[in-house]
Amino acid sequence: MGKTSVLLVGFLFSFLVATVQAGDKYKKYNDPSLPINKRIRDLMRRMSLDEKIGQMVQIDRKVATPEVMRDYKIGSILSGGGSVPHLQATPQEWLNMVNGFQNGSLSTRLGIPMIYGIDAVHGHNNVYKATIFPHNIGLGATRDPELVKRIGSATAREVRATGINYVFAPCIAVCRDPRWGRCFESYSEDPDIVKEMTEIINGLQGEIPKDSRKGVPYVGGKDKVVACAKHFVGDGGTTRGINENNTVIDKHGLLSIHMPGYNAAIIKGVGTVMVSYSSWNGVKMHANHDLVTNFLKGALRFRGFVISDWQAIDRMTYPVHANYTYSVLTGVQAGLDMIMVPYNYTEFIDTLTGLVKNKFIPMSRIDDAVRRILRVKFQLGLFENPLSDESFIDQLGHHAHRDLAREAVRKSLVLLKNGENADEPMLPLPKKSSKILVAGSHADDLGNQCGGWTINWQGGSGNNLTSGTTILKGIAEAVDPSTEIVYEENPEFDYVKSNNFSYGIVVVGELPYAETNGDNLNLTIPLQGQYTLYNVCANIKCVVVLISGRPLVIMPHLEQVDALVAAWLPGTEGQGVADVLFGDYGFSGKLPRTWFKTAEQLPMNVGDLNYDPLYPFGYGLTTQPLNATS
Repeated sequence: MGKTSVLLVGFLFSFLVATVQAGDKYKKYNDPSLPINKRIRDLMRRMSLDEKIGQMVQIDRKVATPEVMRDYKIGSILSGGGSVPHLQATPQEWLNMVNGFQNGSLSTRLGIPMIYGIDAVHGHNNVYKATIFPHNIGLGATRDPELVKRIGSATAREVRATGINYVFAPCIAVCRDPRWGRCFESYSEDPDIVKEMTEIINGLQGEIPKDSRKGVPYVGGKDKVVACAKHFVGDGGTTRGINENNTVIDKHGLLSIHMPGYNAAIIKGVGTVMVSYSSWNGVKMHANHDLVTNFLKGALRFRGFVISDWQAIDRMTYPVHANYTYSVLTGVQAGLDMIMVPYNYTEFIDTLTGLVKNKFIPMSRIDDAVRRILRVKFQLGLFENPLSDESFIDQLGHHAHRDLAREAVRKSLVLLKNGENADEPMLPLPKKSSKILVAGSHADDLGNQCGGWTINWQGGSGNNLTSGTTILKGIAEAVDPSTEIVYEENPEFDYVKSNNFSYGIVVVGELPYAETNGDNLNLTIPLQGQYTLYNVCANIKCVVVLISGRPLVIMPHLEQVDALVAAWLPGTEGQGVADVLFGDYGFSGKLPRTWFKTAEQLPMNVGDLNYDPLYPFGYGLTTQPLNATS
């Protein structure tokens, strides 16, 4: 072979090697100029079975490390209720933690970023100093979808402040029985109101473009997060309101009462849907192929991913975890895409791998799950911007968000009674009085006024959980400086009688709870609250402010009470209550659910044949704001 030929062969060989190397560096799935579907196809053809199954796993941060993320190719992490880097962690500490986990994911062969989820159900409620908005029942009382959208936007920015990009909200349950411990997470007993309040998705994720295909998830920028419509479906309709129990209803009832919110959420481009622990007519929702695959993914054309609830795979059998292989097989075949394990991830991975290799679960089902997960990640922009943006750090607890929460509190208050008749109203209260009494377990307790899902899963009492303004402090800021305020949490009868108070404000209600711990068959005000109410209202003119996640038995106390306000669970901005009590703003809220006379009437919802409420759905007296100088 001549010298020229050798040079030519060498050149061609070098060119081929360079071309292969360049081709190896260029990966379509990393090219943001390509359509998302092309990027998904390119990435999936490169993925092994263990990489695909890893994407289907969500673990709690307590068991996550960068090494775990790398070695098991984990697709997602979550913070369960109260699962935080440490107590009172700063946004920077949250962000550093999330980025540390993300770097583990990026160090894998394909560098697929993880997505981090958290329960941000009334603001960024796990995080110290975040703005805590009213729980959903209060937002339902506002009848203001535009307000709820603004709350979604503010929540998204506060979540981004901690480096997180996925929230398990909104809860679009239709609570049909207030004995349910999650009723405060429901906007209303009326499916139309719940449907309207899905506007929060446009705040969390951004407004979906008008030409978007139905069902395709949408996230509109770095200041937005992936939302999650939950809990699919019928969680608010269980017998006697027992959490995670059985919803007995025909298909028409299921579709007309519990399903409308999901259709609205999917039209708005919601990224994920979480399945309910509960059953429908005896069939566990996590095992319901007809509803999860055929209806949600098929009829409603949902193209995001379906996620399980916390350890829900384990709870598909009784005793829990009794037949894990069956649970994994049934849940994945039903249509679950991402499984919130959250601790025993190696067992789940091994079990699912065995089921696929032994052909109990077809590869097409795994591919469907992974395709959906990747679609959300690409839409979120995770591949372009996997690490957290520090520019949002100052958004946590931002004064504009606190002002918004205060507005939401004002609009959520429902005035149920105002004097004995319209000619002698008790409210609004005069700001200038000689001496007023403020009493009750919830008057000066930030934890009590925030309720469950605040810093901890169950919430907690006291003023050291997070920062905010108690109702007592709001009252002190509202009244004239010459007015003397006396605060006694539980005043004795004779003390009230002998102290010549101008009037009393009694703030009582439920102690914080979440989920099953809130299931309650009698729904009475706690006994000490009843004593306080009687001791004050039997002696002086009084307004009772009820802090609760649902209507409570109030009829036995009504004769003693001059004015009654349902304040729900208002969150950190207690000034909003005082704003309306003292007439800077008028009462405008309307009951989002029926207020019963006795618990024996339950369940009772608007439209029922035997509808005999104390206060009907939609009830709410109004007042006009006073002149600001009065």
